[in-house]
Formats: sequence, C-alpha cells, structure tokens
Amino acid sequence: MTTLAMIAFAGNSIICRLALRDAAIDPASFTSIRLASGALTLLAIVLVLGPGNRLRQHGSWWSAITLFAYAISFSYAYLSLSAGTGALILFGTVQGTMIGAGLLAGDRPSTVEWLGWTVAVSGLVWLLLPGIDAPPPAGSLLMAVAGITWGIYSLRGRREADALVANASNFSLSLVLVAVLAMLTVDRETVSSEGVWLAVLSGAITSGLGYVIWYRALEYLSSMQAALVQLSVPAIAMAGGSLLLGEILTNRLLLASTLVLGGISLALMGRRAST
Repeated sequence: MTTLAMIAFAGNSIICRLALRDAAIDPASFTSIRLASGALTLLAIVLVLGPGNRLRQHGSWWSAITLFAYAISFSYAYLSLSAGTGALILFGTVQGTMIGAGLLAGDRPSTVEWLGWTVAVSGLVWLLLPGIDAPPPAGSLLMAVAGITWGIYSLRGRREADALVANASNFSLSLVLVAVLAMLTVDRETVSSEGVWLAVLSGAITSGLGYVIWYRALEYLSSMQAALVQLSVPAIAMAGGSLLLGEILTNRLLLASTLVLGGISLALMGRRAST
C-alpha cells in the first residue's frame, strides 16, 4: 500500500507539471477540476459500498481547508518548478511537519534516526541555497506551504476510522472553497481538453484513490516512518520528469536527492535496529 501511494503522489507532480508547463490549463482551474473529480470518484465508491449518510460521521471542515490549501499551493508552485524539484521540496517539508508532530506526541528517535534526518534536511538546504541552479524562491515557498498543509492533512487522517469515507467527505466539503476560487479567477481561466483530462486523472486516480491507499498505509506506520518514507517520492518524480517531460537533472538536484534519500535509508535502518 505504501509503494502504491508513493507512485500515485509522484504521478501527481508529473501530471500537474505537464499540464501547467504546456499551458494546457491554469493553476486555479486545474485545482478546481482536480478536487471536483476526486470528490465525485470517492462519493461514487462510497455510495456503491454502503449508505451515503456515513459521510456525516467522518471528515471535517478543518481537513477540507487543509486539503484545499495544499492543492492550490501545489498547483501554483508547479508554474515554475520541475516535477522532481517540486516533489523534493514538498515531501521534505512534509517530513518536517510530521516529525515535529511525532516529537510532540512522544516519539523519541534514536541517534541514528536523528543523524538520518539531519542528512536529509541538509540535502534540502543545499537544494535551496542561492545559485544559478536554485529553484525560484516564490515557487519553492508555495511548495513548502503545500508540504506543511499536506502533512497536517495526513496527520488528521490517521485519526479517521474509515479512510475512504473521510476522504470523500473532505473532498466534497472542499468544493465550497473551489466555488469561491472559481468566482475569483473566472477572468483568468485557460482551459483545454488536454488540461481537463490531466486534472481529472490527477483528481480521480492519483489524488482520490491515492489518498485512500495512503490512509490505510498510515495505520501501520509511526509518524517518523510516515514522514521518512514519503521522501522516496522525489526519486520517482525525477525519473518520471526526465523520461516523460524531458527535464534536466542538474548536479545540485542530484546531490540534494542523494543526501535526502541517503538520510531516509539511514533513518529507516535506525528505526529497524531500535525495534
């Protein structure tokens, strides 16, 4: 389940970057269609599997708000970031958010885990240092916001007894915010058939179903493990961005990724040794 979720998350980065890079759709419309198609897909599954009144028992407005904040920040960030760079910033920030929450909840990482986390963070710092290969500051900041809100959404999801219904409820509630966004950006919309299909693919498959799988996986992971394993996504996104989008893998990005993914491996070995 964890592997499938990571592939879906990397797919989100590749799909969003493809749609926005080629100007097939604007970020606001991509976000709106992504959340709407995710909501419709999840609602259909919930109705097939059981009574729809279960929606009232799961999800919340706070989760819907964090979901929307993640989605809109994610879309606008990918106006300027490559798929791999965006994924590295996103899940590095997610890691920090979830590890911080784990520490507050009483997690006590071992020395090896702390070392791994430090190496991973140093990779992100190296990536963002000023220089010719550094990613645009505005896009990096937006992706960091997306990472923080996604981390919060993931943590809130761990408390849900029914991942499918919770996601369906949250996606549905977020449509209120989607309607407001549509009214505010109606004069700046750029929508093509290709852009619509890419947004639907992102919403229905790599977001909606991907989140359900991730919620299930979270039942078997500690906060530290959940934070660290998500840093495998940038490697998948970079490979996909290079093969499918023709993105160049710079020395800075490769070194940063090596540090980040090496830190993950070290921390996971430390977790295994301590248990």
